[in-house]
Amino acid sequence: MANIITLFFSIILSFGSNSEENIPHPSNDSVTTFYLIRHAEKDRSDSKNSNPALTEKGLKRAENWANVLKDIEFDAVYSTNYKRTMQTAKPLADLKKLELLNYDANNLYSPEFKKATSGKTLLVVGHSNTTPQFANAILDEKKYENIDDSENGALFIVEVQADGSSRSKVLYIN
Repeated sequence: MANIITLFFSIILSFGSNSEENIPHPSNDSVTTFYLIRHAEKDRSDSKNSNPALTEKGLKRAENWANVLKDIEFDAVYSTNYKRTMQTAKPLADLKKLELLNYDANNLYSPEFKKATSGKTLLVVGHSNTTPQFANAILDEKKYENIDDSENGALFIVEVQADGSSRSKVLYIN
């Protein structure tokens, strides 16, 4: 586990070796940084249940996300209003002593949300479609496709500068 965390932060600090632009850790209030993840593994035992909880594996992944992201100074943690997203976000919100806030997945990156989050560092937990759509809304371009339904370890990092310019990166954490 320690090796995964070390690798994760090494990757973040070495963005320059990849084809996409560097994403430094936010260092001032003029940068807004979004860490966007999809909910962890959900219970699929009842196909009629539109609001399932996480499986045991999903609960462990949620704890792992909190561990992987523990050294980042978050200002807020957002989730859609579903059991699986809230259960994924809760370990980090608890660790950081932050209230778990809900966002409207039908109104991603609204002017109000943009203003309220400006200059902050945020975790946003969504779904296989809303997570890349949220990143695309922030970037104001269709850069990312929906996440495969079996993928629960994608981390989208989107940074927005005060001048409105942005850059992004996707990492995969097991």
